[in-house]
Amino acid sequence: MRIKTTREKRIFYIKGILRWTLYYVLIFFSFIIMTSGTWTKPILLIPIAMCIAAENNRYGAVVTAAICGFLIDTACGRLFGYNAVLLTIFSILISLLFELYLKHKFVNYILLTSAVSYIQCRLDYRFYYQIWGYEGVEKIFTSVLLKAWVYTVISAVFIYLIFKLINRFLMPRTHLTIEEAITKIQTK
Repeated sequence: MRIKTTREKRIFYIKGILRWTLYYVLIFFSFIIMTSGTWTKPILLIPIAMCIAAENNRYGAVVTAAICGFLIDTACGRLFGYNAVLLTIFSILISLLFELYLKHKFVNYILLTSAVSYIQCRLDYRFYYQIWGYEGVEKIFTSVLLKAWVYTVISAVFIYLIFKLINRFLMPRTHLTIEEAITKIQTK
């Protein structure tokens, strides 16, 4: 571990800006994919929000999850803010889980992303279809919503790989502050 110099701080800021720009470009392209065509497609913004929540700080993750939720609401024609609230809550939980308990492993990410997307799928079915009591509504769950859930989990693998590549090159490395370096030297 080394102390950051002024040049390294500038590189840190440039890498951070570039990393977040790439995140939002991916969010924009995922929104375009979600809104184009008429077939059953994955909800790509859920794995993106969960990947950002797992790898970044809580505040950036919450803002990004809210934006992704508003975009899902717009793309799926849902009540504006419904998915934003859900993704914000899940983003906080996932960020805290990865910060306190879990390691940044692929299995943990896939399990949590599949759980979050299933809960979102199930709540979507409950509040938008089942609550009205129409006949044969369960066919919508099995033929449309579960397919979208499976596609979302499969696409989460590729999204994880893309984010792992971005974070590998643009995620800042940990450095010691001057106070940490002094206390480390004094304890030796």
